[in-house]
Amino acid sequence: MQSKILVVDDEPNIVELNRMYLESAGYQVVTARTGTAALDRFAAESPDLIVLDLMLPGSDGWTVCREVRRRSRTPIIMLTARTEDIDRILGLELGADDYVTKPYNPRELVARVRAVLRRTQPVTDPGENSPALQLGNLTLDAARRMVWIDQEPVSLRTKEFDLLQHLLENQSIVFSREQLLSQVWGYDFAGETRTVDVHIAALRKELRASTVSLETVWGIGYRLVGPQPDRPA
Repeated sequence: MQSKILVVDDEPNIVELNRMYLESAGYQVVTARTGTAALDRFAAESPDLIVLDLMLPGSDGWTVCREVRRRSRTPIIMLTARTEDIDRILGLELGADDYVTKPYNPRELVARVRAVLRRTQPVTDPGENSPALQLGNLTLDAARRMVWIDQEPVSLRTKEFDLLQHLLENQSIVFSREQLLSQVWGYDFAGETRTVDVHIAALRKELRASTVSLETVWGIGYRLVGPQPDRPA
C-alpha cells in the first residue's frame, strides 16, 4: 500500500514540485496551503506523514504541529526558510521528527521522507520471540516500539526512540554526529548535525530516572553506557 503524504506549503510551485518528486518515488500525495486547511486535510485523509512549512497564512506551522501532536504521533517533517537554531529546536521540541531548510533539493526531501517512514511504520508480524533490549533499569521492545524504566512506560518521540534503540544495540560504542545522522536518520547530508544534538538533549531528559548514561565524548560524539559499579572507598 502506498504511504500517503500531506504536503503543506503556501507557495504553489513548491507544493507541485514536492508532489512531483514524492509521487515519482511512489507516494500518494495530498496538499494544503494554509494551516486551517492542513488540519482539515489531516482529519479527513489520515496521512502517514506530514511535510509542513512553518510560514503559513492564518495558523502557522508551529500551531499546526502542536495541534497534530495533541491528536496523534503522525511523523512531521518541517520546512523552514529560517536558519536560526532556535527555530529548528522549537520545531523539534513541539514534536517534529525532522526539518529541512529552504532552499533544498527535492531529492533530499524524498530521502528524509523515506527515512522517517522506514523508522515509524509498524513492523508486520514481528514475532513473539523478538528479544527486548535491556541495560540497567531500562528496557526497550523494538517490535512494539515501547520503552520502560523500572517497568514504568516512557513516552518517546519517533526519532528519540530510534536513537535510543541504535545506541542500545551498540552499547558503549562512540558515534560521531555524522554517523548518527546517517545510521539513525538514514541520510547523508552534511551540516545538519544540530538535529542530533537536540535529540540527544531531549533523550537525556526522558532517561533521567534510568541508571544508564548518555555520555558526550568531547571532540568525537556520543555513547550509551550502563550503570557503573561503585568504587571502593
